[in-house]
Amino acid sequence: MNRIDQKFQELRHKGTRAFMPYLCAGDPSPKLTAKLLLTLEEAGADLIELGVPFSDPIADGPTIQRASERALTHRISLQQILEMVADLRQQTDIPIALMSYYNPIFRMGEDAFCKAAHAAGVDGVIVPDLPPEQAQPLLEVAPHYNLATIFLVAPTSPPERMQLIASVSTGFVYCVSLTGVTGTRATLSDEIAPMLAELRKHTDKPVGVGFGVSTPEQATQVAQLADGVIVGSAIVNVIEEHISDEAELLIAVKRFASDLAAAVKV
Repeated sequence: MNRIDQKFQELRHKGTRAFMPYLCAGDPSPKLTAKLLLTLEEAGADLIELGVPFSDPIADGPTIQRASERALTHRISLQQILEMVADLRQQTDIPIALMSYYNPIFRMGEDAFCKAAHAAGVDGVIVPDLPPEQAQPLLEVAPHYNLATIFLVAPTSPPERMQLIASVSTGFVYCVSLTGVTGTRATLSDEIAPMLAELRKHTDKPVGVGFGVSTPEQATQVAQLADGVIVGSAIVNVIEEHISDEAELLIAVKRFASDLAAAVKV
C-alpha cells in the first residue's frame, strides 16, 4: 500500500473526499513550483497531481498549454522533476502522482523511470495518451516499485472498456468529466453522474473526477459523487494572473485552494 492508497483509505474511514490540485512542474519556475506544492498542502490538498510539461499536450486546453510553455522555457526535464520531488520529500509526505505524456517515460525507459520515480518519492503516474492496451511495459514494471498506474475513463467509454480500465488502474481511476480537453467550465457536464454510476458497477476502487472543475460550488457537486475532486486549470489561472508577484501569487493560490478544499469536505 503506497501513500495514495493510504490517503483514500483514511478519507473513506472519515467519510470525506480528496481534494487533488494540479500543478505544472516548472511553472512559473522550478523553485516556485516547490513552494506552490507546499502551499497547496497547507491549504488542504490531500494529493498533488504534478504535471510533466510536454511540447504537444494533446489532452490539455489553452491554460495548461501555456503553463507547459512557460515551464519548458526553463528547460525542465523529467529527471529534474524527479529531483524536485526527492527534495520535497524532506518537507512533506503528501501523495504525489505525476501526470506525464508517454514520450518522456518512453525515452527514459519504463524500468528506469519507475525505479527513479520510486526512489524520488513519487506515488503514482497518470499517462493520458497511453491506452491500457499499449501499457503492458509500464504495467509489468510499476508494481515492483509500488507505483500506482492511474488510467482515464471518459464519457465515451463503453462499459466493457470501463471494466478494462478499472482492472489495470491502481491508486484510483481518473474520470474525465467531459469530452474534450482540460480547462475551466461555467457549468459541469451532466454526463458525470451516469458515467460514475456505470463505473461503480465495475469497481470499488476510488474514483477521482477532473477536467472542468473550476469553482468551490462545482467542487462540492463533484464531491457528492466521487472519491476525489481534481482541479487544474482554475488553479493555473490564478498562478498566471499573479505571475509577476511571487508573494501575492502564493497568497492568492492558498486562498483559492483553501476555498476548494473546504468545498470538497462539505
